[in-house]
Amino acid sequence: MNYIGTAGWSLPRTVASHFPTTGTHLQRYAQVLNCVEINSSFYRSHAVSTYRRWADSTPSAFRFAVKMPRAITHDARLQKTHTLVEQFLVEVNALGHKLGPLLVQLPPSLKFDPRVVTHFFAMLRELHQGPVVCEPRHVSWFEIRAEDLLRDHNISRVAADPAVVAAGAKPNAAMQQLVYYRLHGSPRTYWSNYSQKSLLKWANEVQTHNNKMDTWIIFDNTAAGCATVNALQMRELLK
Repeated sequence: MNYIGTAGWSLPRTVASHFPTTGTHLQRYAQVLNCVEINSSFYRSHAVSTYRRWADSTPSAFRFAVKMPRAITHDARLQKTHTLVEQFLVEVNALGHKLGPLLVQLPPSLKFDPRVVTHFFAMLRELHQGPVVCEPRHVSWFEIRAEDLLRDHNISRVAADPAVVAAGAKPNAAMQQLVYYRLHGSPRTYWSNYSQKSLLKWANEVQTHNNKMDTWIIFDNTAAGCATVNALQMRELLK
């Protein structure tokens, strides 16, 4: 199954005509695209009732990926976070069956430390058995021992663009369950629009995973509204 969406559900005027004219932005968005990545959870917690309302606003097949709070990944740097993770899981589980992957995006300064990482993901796996994806942004995370540790805990590494190293553009799919692409815009991160040629390249790669596992393609080049445009284009390419 291919899940195609954006970071957040804004509807730029340039593509508004592709979506229904009535309902909230989320309701309109979810009638066309089949997933979204919630990024606001990185900055602040949301009430259980908020997650439940979002779930109730979308079709049954719609899915939400949710970004883990910065208090866990950036402030605490994965250490002594049990209480914070428990609180986060209570909130996001209100999405019910519409909860997709949890996204653990790490700060560029966070080096791979096997002791810290093992403890964190072992703790997370005790609390949550659903899909988890990790986007490391320090070169030390792309060595074999880091890749193996993620696999050991059934964590899929994100394929990112632009990538920190060449290997970072390719997914490391844990247990062959999930592939997750985060396309931030290139050459200007968060701003650049992907050309048709670039989208076709990504689409061809995505198709190599078809019938094997769920594949998520999230466009994070939201600063100028390009993400929604590119998501719609990718949807057409993968039809």
